Amino acid sequence: MGIFDFLKKKKPNSEKKSVIREIPGPTYLDGLTEAVQADDILPHEWRRKLKAPSGQTRFNIKFYGQLHPELKDLIVRTDFAPILVYAVDPENGQKFLIFDGCKYGYDALFCDTYTEKQIKNRPVNKIYKNTEGVRIFEIVISIYNAVYYDDELSGQTDADGLIELADGSKKSLDYASRNSFDTLQVFASNEAGETFNIISEELS
Repeated sequence: MGIFDFLKKKKPNSEKKSVIREIPGPTYLDGLTEAVQADDILPHEWRRKLKAPSGQTRFNIKFYGQLHPELKDLIVRTDFAPILVYAVDPENGQKFLIFDGCKYGYDALFCDTYTEKQIKNRPVNKIYKNTEGVRIFEIVISIYNAVYYDDELSGQTDADGLIELADGSKKSLDYASRNSFDTLQVFASNEAGETFNIISEELS
């Protein structure tokens, strides 16, 4: 059994999940979020609101992907490749990555590989709007990260403390554990206080 089969098949048990530890978010969102006050945040969940360094919390959303044929607010992958989604500051055009399905999540790190064509030929040229035509939103990002709660990954590091990913690259244990999240949910809220689930990804 290879390393990726081991990581894929052996999930943390409930005892390990019960360890009290603050969940760190994905590395690419460092410094770009603020805390969310909510009573329903789970022990294995990281939930934050997107906030630009300028203080901006309302964004346009640009993406590669397609809208779900039935759940019209939901951005999903195409037959060609996973989604790629950015938040864009409407005042200065600065972009912030919300999610790249080719690079982040458990499967993208440890199970699946993508060609250079799939990774690079995903034009982010669609502007998200909900079924009512709204284009500016506050964005809340939620991830579940079970891998961070156990010691499986630490046993797979090399002499330099690095772990090999599915694509052959090597990353630090901290990078791997923070970015190999199991589930991603992204919610967008308009000025009227209505909230829409725009991304829902099972990533393991």
